[in-house]
Amino acid sequence: MSAFNFINVAEAAPSVSVNTSSIDAIAQASPVVQLTLLMLIIMSIFCWAIGYSKFVTFKNMKQSDELFMSKFWKVNSLDTLFEDIDQYKDSSIARVFKAAYLEMKKISESPLLSKTEGDKPILSGIDNLERVLNKATESEISKIESRLTVLATTGSTGPFIGLFGTVWGIMGSFHKIGQTGTASLAVVAPGISEALIATAIGLATAIPAVVLYNNFISKIRKQEIALNNFSADFLNIVKRNFFQGN
Repeated sequence: MSAFNFINVAEAAPSVSVNTSSIDAIAQASPVVQLTLLMLIIMSIFCWAIGYSKFVTFKNMKQSDELFMSKFWKVNSLDTLFEDIDQYKDSSIARVFKAAYLEMKKISESPLLSKTEGDKPILSGIDNLERVLNKATESEISKIESRLTVLATTGSTGPFIGLFGTVWGIMGSFHKIGQTGTASLAVVAPGISEALIATAIGLATAIPAVVLYNNFISKIRKQEIALNNFSADFLNIVKRNFFQGN
């Protein structure tokens, strides 16, 4: 056979072009895989939105807490501090103080729980104040923890949702092999490509959610310690100055 014949055969051979770019793979993916990817993308958007919101909340809370505690240790009167409480709207410690102060005011106005010794009020009912402090602390922690379940759920389920898309994409590839009777790259590449993209997006959704969740949980534990320390300090101060038997 001449060289001319070899050239003709080569030119006559069909060329197989497989477009496996990410965008094309998503566009050509099955509706189930596309729905899976859309779900993961929406979950990721929610997680980043919550992450940004929590970041701003913790930043403002830390600044406001520092300002409040600085004022708390400087003032000579709790009444003066309470009058300026609206200046610390982002402070969770200030809100705990407000709840405790209002409870002390109720105790001081109760004839059964208060009496005077000279110009100094002597109060009873310290258990009531402790309960209010504990309740206010738990309420603040509950507020801070809100929406973190979205991060936890995304972090734990994201890889499995992506795996579902992966399995579905591979099933589609085997189905095409059965229909065509061949396992060429042009047949299996689209299904495998969409399957791998589903896995990648599932991990890209879950990993940041887990990182954000762990970071915020650490900050919440520190804030809980700060609230408990403030409660203990506040109780020590009022026991020495206002409550009988101290």
